[in-house]
Amino acid sequence: MAGASDNGGWSSDGGSPDDLPDLPEEWGVIVIPDDLSELSDEVDAVRAELRLADPPTRWQRFARRPAMRKLRRAAATTLRAPVLIISLAVLVTVASLFASAWPGPPRQPVTQRTANSTPEPATTLPALELVSADGQTVPLRGRLPAVILLVDGCACTGLVSDTIDAVGPEIAVITVSAAEASASTVGTPPTGATPPANGKTVQILNDPTGSLRSHLHLGTPDTTAAAVLVDRGFRIVRMVPRTASVEDFRGDLARL
Repeated sequence: MAGASDNGGWSSDGGSPDDLPDLPEEWGVIVIPDDLSELSDEVDAVRAELRLADPPTRWQRFARRPAMRKLRRAAATTLRAPVLIISLAVLVTVASLFASAWPGPPRQPVTQRTANSTPEPATTLPALELVSADGQTVPLRGRLPAVILLVDGCACTGLVSDTIDAVGPEIAVITVSAAEASASTVGTPPTGATPPANGKTVQILNDPTGSLRSHLHLGTPDTTAAAVLVDRGFRIVRMVPRTASVEDFRGDLARL
């Protein structure tokens, strides 16, 4: 076996020189023969293993280049964000489907208004302008509280007279008709807002378009009148769609 001077600084007893690290312990004891021909069996075995592996193709050699490895790492890093976003979108979609299919509390059925349903009654007197007996425009809300009598098609002389007698001096009586009314029709003098002899305020107004009846959702005129009791705050206290007697609303006059 070669001496320490013949093997590049290694000692003859198998130890390592001072400036080189020790060999791994798992390698065991390594013996370097003086005659390298003794390693011919190991050389033949290694050559046989190398011959079994297929030679790399041109594409494999191209893919193993350092530039291609860097490109593959960059592409993998770039694809991570879209894949993460798509995964989150799929999870949110699945959660939404489960939430929509999950039975919730029962809902109350919504009542739909049909053509035959009765509209809700008005609660406030509309701000309309009607025409007085002398042709002047008069605001309907200009004199409140009031009892408004819609007298279209009604021979309401007795009803109007009884209403004037039943109200106090602070409550006006307003008669409204679609056609031009006369004093003989309603039983009151043809004045816009002139107090009669008994100190009551009476207005005779004309509503040629029937806007008040439409706003209040009243039916078509018949032989009866419609009475609307309105307080100072424009609030409708009582509405009688069909009446021929003051007794139908006498008890509500005190609320005006």
